[in-house]
Amino acid sequence: MTPGSNIPLSAARVTVDVAAPVRLDVSGLLLTADGKVRSDDDFIFYNQPSGPGVTYRSGGGTAPDAITVDTSAVPPGIEKIVVTASPDAAGQTFQGIEPTATIRNADDDSVLATFTPPQLGTETALVIVEVYLRNGAWKARAVGQGYANGLAGIATDFGVTVEEPAPTPAAAPVAPPQPVTPPPAPTVQTPVAPPAPAMDPRLAASAPAAPPAPPVPGAGKINLDKGRVSLQKNQTVSLVKGGRPLLSQVKMGLGWEPAYRGKDIDLDASVIAYGPQRNHIDSCYFGKLSIVGGAIKHSGDNLTGEGGGDDEVIVVDLGRLPQEVTGLVFTVNSFSGQKFTEVAKAYCRLIDAASGEELVRFDLTNAEAQTGVMMAKLIKQFSGEWEMTAIGDFVKSRTVRGMVKPAAQAL
Repeated sequence: MTPGSNIPLSAARVTVDVAAPVRLDVSGLLLTADGKVRSDDDFIFYNQPSGPGVTYRSGGGTAPDAITVDTSAVPPGIEKIVVTASPDAAGQTFQGIEPTATIRNADDDSVLATFTPPQLGTETALVIVEVYLRNGAWKARAVGQGYANGLAGIATDFGVTVEEPAPTPAAAPVAPPQPVTPPPAPTVQTPVAPPAPAMDPRLAASAPAAPPAPPVPGAGKINLDKGRVSLQKNQTVSLVKGGRPLLSQVKMGLGWEPAYRGKDIDLDASVIAYGPQRNHIDSCYFGKLSIVGGAIKHSGDNLTGEGGGDDEVIVVDLGRLPQEVTGLVFTVNSFSGQKFTEVAKAYCRLIDAASGEELVRFDLTNAEAQTGVMMAKLIKQFSGEWEMTAIGDFVKSRTVRGMVKPAAQAL
């Protein structure tokens, strides 16, 4: 299989195992139509090996871990089971590791499909395969979406509560890891805390360490609940309001002024659409004002940069974007060759197209003597929500064509 491809399932019970040169932890999450678990009970892994219609099987270090899905036993309301994998060693990435997922008939072990995600690097966790219900029939899709913040990032995105381990009182240190009688089969996993809530201790270990309070789903992310968000470079906002993804039409307005009363400056705003493997799908710019079936449209070229308000606007209908579009990078280029040191007040802002309300704004506060800049990116999370990140990185390129590769690297 290739990323994004799918197959109909010819068996009611399927097993997905994930093999690699190193030990991997494999997990499964049962998701409803909104892309979230109903509760932490829908997270199936080695500390919680069974759930409704889904079970975990340890390979014991000599065989791959696996998730088995009995589609006939999956409860109503569950539309998708995602299978995830992460290296067992703390902090290890998928760099140089090629995991392969094998989808089998669970009753006779026959192979239905295999999938090896390409181009992995700094990811420390991976959504590798999903088993999903579509029009009453079960299918499997190859995904291959990586996360740099470990299994905790995946779990949190899907609504699992990831708790920080409680600090141990300094006055009463616990003896070194107690050699409590382990399960008969040798296993690399060594749960450190008592299994009160059956939660993987490495989720907390791989979670961001900034907030000391136990995070809840979505904690630590900026969202739109408090109104307009002003981003700084590299900051990210989740396009969620009231707990629901903003799946509506938005506008990305880009503006600039000539610096120091300089001459008119002709800059070109563009957006580059990418697939899940950073593959270039299409670019929308002054020479191609509509792409991906009209879900992305460009307002046209502004030749001077003079006047208040947005100089160029790109309209994105998030709800109509094809499924293969998972990343958008918004760029500005100087076709005439003028450098961004000759530009003042460059910014981008995300607007709700229905209400005209400004949702997110990013003002470019520095400039380099280059002819291109990557302003911002919109990334679709596997849970269905979109996130906007301010970039503000400069590139030597006068056209959008020269931005395709550096923008892919910025995703």
